[in-house]
Amino acid sequence: MAHAGTDAVKFAYWVPNVSGGLVISNIEQRTNHSAEYNRKLAQIAEKAGFDYALSQIRFTAGYGADEQHESVAFSHDLLAATTTLKVIAAILPGPWNPALAAKQLATISYLTNGRVAVNLVSGWFRGEFHAIGEHWLDHDERYRRSEEFIRALRGIWTEDSFTFRGDFYRFNEYSLKPKPPQPLPEIFQGGSSRAARDMASRVSDWYFTNGNTPVEIAKQVDDIRGKAKANNHSVKVGVNAFAIVRETEEEAKAVLVEIITKANPEAVNAFGHEVKNAGKSSPEGEGNWAKSSFDDLVQYNDGFRSNLIGTPKQVAGRIVDLKRAGADLILLGFLHFQEEVEYFGKHVIPLVRELENAEQAASLAAE
Repeated sequence: MAHAGTDAVKFAYWVPNVSGGLVISNIEQRTNHSAEYNRKLAQIAEKAGFDYALSQIRFTAGYGADEQHESVAFSHDLLAATTTLKVIAAILPGPWNPALAAKQLATISYLTNGRVAVNLVSGWFRGEFHAIGEHWLDHDERYRRSEEFIRALRGIWTEDSFTFRGDFYRFNEYSLKPKPPQPLPEIFQGGSSRAARDMASRVSDWYFTNGNTPVEIAKQVDDIRGKAKANNHSVKVGVNAFAIVRETEEEAKAVLVEIITKANPEAVNAFGHEVKNAGKSSPEGEGNWAKSSFDDLVQYNDGFRSNLIGTPKQVAGRIVDLKRAGADLILLGFLHFQEEVEYFGKHVIPLVRELENAEQAASLAAE
């Protein structure tokens, strides 16, 4: 399938490189974290019209994710198995130093014709930091460190004799050679808090936010784009969603009910305790998950809130609604990844493109 133009909404999927799938539920998930499964999935997604895949970063077991493959190495393997798909490798300040990340990513970009990107995860899992002996910073300090990390990455990739004097990182006339090919790897980040939005408006290429309604997404987009413009910067927005696409709306809704009915309450509540503390620790209490219900938390990033649950036509229409609200990319999770990514590419993406083309034609006619 041909990939979309620059103004068309992009599609990404969560790489299941950790066990347990994308919902904290005992429902059957025909998804696994093996290399063989994920290589095939990447090839299916590429053929289906997906633009990106996002690997997950976990160091320790928890909330159904008992086993975890390292994100950068796993991303490189998926890049080797594909030809056009971009893979976003998640990294975590603390365990990673910008010098290591810059070197790793520059080499992978060189080896894969510029198809690697990075998702800088500021950190929500305090227990994980404790387990690996990493110091846990307060909420806004984590984003301050992430901003320095991004500024260091960009400086290393673009300057010779790079010198940087930050509170968290120092560089003294450092020159990385060879530098990554142009265009440089895109830098993604997540968050919904004020600190996350402010950071994105200054340094990030892409801002990921948890699933939500078009009205709530539009509020975040207006805020972040206004701040970015004031900073002479531009940032694109990705929205998380869990897609349940079936021939009838009743079938799709029944799957959602089954996922929530079979949720693992102990694991969901433990995950909720961890992430709500992380979200509410922002001074304004508006971070990711700060207002999530039990049902929302069954899907790690509030994916049910985006409401991509129904027939292909319904889901395509809701994706275009999210695009109107300012979403440039939809980041998708599925119950049975291989089958459902293929189905989504065959039955949903073409409808989205039809709707986009119709809107563009109407806009041109009105001029």
